[in-house]
Amino acid sequence: MAGLGQMALSERDRAILDFEGSWWTRSEPKAEAIRNCFGITPSAYYRRLGLLVDDEDARAHAPMVVVRLRRRRMQLRRERVAGLPQREHPRR
Repeated sequence: MAGLGQMALSERDRAILDFEGSWWTRSEPKAEAIRNCFGITPSAYYRRLGLLVDDEDARAHAPMVVVRLRRRRMQLRRERVAGLPQREHPRR
């Protein structure tokens, strides 16, 4: 099943998912690593990652990453609905 209006995941999409699954192994800060690896801003990276989280091809490629990101998104939504203060992600 193709998602995001594409026939399959692009090489860049696979690279983003792979990076998200292992970025903490790098010595540089995540934002800097995103710029160095992909030549895009962290905002653009997170927008694309947000789309990939809902893509079944992405889940097939990196199931643990996608499930973790979906769980985190649901947690943040529950906190927003409950009126809890917004927290910054601990690893950013």
